[in-house]
Amino acid sequence: MRIVVTVKHVPNPQSERRIENGHVVRGEEDTLNDLDENAIEAALSAKAAVPEAEIIALTMGPEGAKKALLRALQMGADRAYHLCDPALAGSDVTVTARVLARAIQKIGDVDLVVCGTSSLDGMTSMLPGALAATLQLPVITDASQVDFSADAVEATSYQVSTALTLRAEYPLVLSVNDEANRPHYPGFKEMLAAKKKPVEQWDLAQLELSPEEVGAADSGTEVLDAQLYSQEKNQGTIVTDSANAGEALANYLVESGFAQKK
Repeated sequence: MRIVVTVKHVPNPQSERRIENGHVVRGEEDTLNDLDENAIEAALSAKAAVPEAEIIALTMGPEGAKKALLRALQMGADRAYHLCDPALAGSDVTVTARVLARAIQKIGDVDLVVCGTSSLDGMTSMLPGALAATLQLPVITDASQVDFSADAVEATSYQVSTALTLRAEYPLVLSVNDEANRPHYPGFKEMLAAKKKPVEQWDLAQLELSPEEVGAADSGTEVLDAQLYSQEKNQGTIVTDSANAGEALANYLVESGFAQKK
């Protein structure tokens, strides 16, 4: 069994972001996308069900994206591929899916593709579906619970008032959210071992793609404008604990519309 996990290097959500020329500045404090850690953990669960399985981490991005692959290898991936070419810059989700699909086909004999439900920079949640459509594979998205067997995946997704459980046989594409598992933190031995695991880099020529087929040149969407948005937060009101604190709190709730005065 061969499992491919797609991972992405994204700006650290805890750091201050900068936008230049309509694009988020990358590479300063980038990190592995949080939900991709859930995807790696799901792949490890699949390997537990099928011990002979091989886990391959796959990413697309500039040189700095290798850090995401290193983290994936530390968490338990066996090897990794880095799709890196200047022409890939500006690719939208459909072009990204096309490039990743070409790499998956080149890897060959892939039984399971696992993705995080979304990336914390774009938040489109479109890649798993677009990737499955390009590969012409069944897809289960936004899974909160996943069970793996030797021949199929059974996963449950929760909506507003509905729990949907689906089963699909391999090969398929699966995306998981942060409820699917709890990613483990790699130990010192795993970190050392990751440095010896193979990482191969492919450019467009090795993927048999032309610059006209990727990047902004062939993307169906275009970023027209991007601005940082900060929402003003109510700092709240401090009520000193005194003999009339209860009365002050009650008045505050009434004035704020949280309660009605009788």
